[in-house]
Amino acid sequence: MPFYHKVSMRNLCFIVFCCFLLGLKLQAQGNNSNVENPPVQGIKGKIKVFPNPAVNVINILGLTNTDKAIIAIIDVYGNVLLKHNWAIKNNAANIPISSLTKGMYIVDIQSKKEHVRTKFYKK
Repeated sequence: MPFYHKVSMRNLCFIVFCCFLLGLKLQAQGNNSNVENPPVQGIKGKIKVFPNPAVNVINILGLTNTDKAIIAIIDVYGNVLLKHNWAIKNNAANIPISSLTKGMYIVDIQSKKEHVRTKFYKK
């Protein structure tokens, strides 16, 4: 039996997601030399996402306070599912995710002060 018949849909999704993350990592490495795109990190370089896996909301700690941040939720295929302009206060963001289906997602937070991209799981 050929190789492609033995690959399950779940494994295929995992492989696609890993390739997507590798592409993001390579893109971030290329963009770090650009002044307009700051490196992916938060306060002291520590970003914490919890609970992970999450059900209704994800909490992200370690962000830089700002009046305007664009927060996007991206699926494993690169589709932007949710996108909002939010203020970040107390170095944290609470993002409702109850409308998402089970699976792996990326949260992308962009402001003038930082660009953070991290993954989380919805159960």
